[in-house]
Amino acid sequence: MDILINNMGGSSSPSGGFSVLTDEHWENDLHLNLLAPVRIDRAILPTMLEKKSGVIIHISSLTGVLPMWESLGAYAVAKAALINYSKSLSKEVTPKGIRVMTVSPGMVKTETMDGYLQSLADGAGITIEESTQNVMNSLGGIPLGRMASPEDVAEIVGFLVSPRASYLSGANYIIDGGSNPTV
Repeated sequence: MDILINNMGGSSSPSGGFSVLTDEHWENDLHLNLLAPVRIDRAILPTMLEKKSGVIIHISSLTGVLPMWESLGAYAVAKAALINYSKSLSKEVTPKGIRVMTVSPGMVKTETMDGYLQSLADGAGITIEESTQNVMNSLGGIPLGRMASPEDVAEIVGFLVSPRASYLSGANYIIDGGSNPTV
């Protein structure tokens, strides 16, 4: 069985909300976070369709369902579009043997996250610890009290691509330590 994990993502857009985002910011975030996975799917999916089997996992973000407009507006919109695209693709190809799902992590302890938190800290003249707490607070807190590890995310992805998840398709799995206030 073929497995495709679309783990593309990022943003170079500035903080400050709608008024500071140019067309270029929007286009860059949409290209990286939505159109890159669409193009990769377009390249890989035909082989899966021929075999009538496969699993596609799109890695989105908690911001796709719980946007942080102050700092990640265009990124959040692109990730929300990825979640919707994934659901749409699932409706189309699941009957043909290909399962499609989305995994939406919240804060994950990575070098990229550390750099993002440091840039927010530098911009606000605060420590990285204060910056981290501010972001956690903007999410409504993280009941588990910590960021996810990359291994936390890998565990659910590993399960979703396994035969144990053979009845799952079309869903968005949020990994956020309990941050998302909705069901």
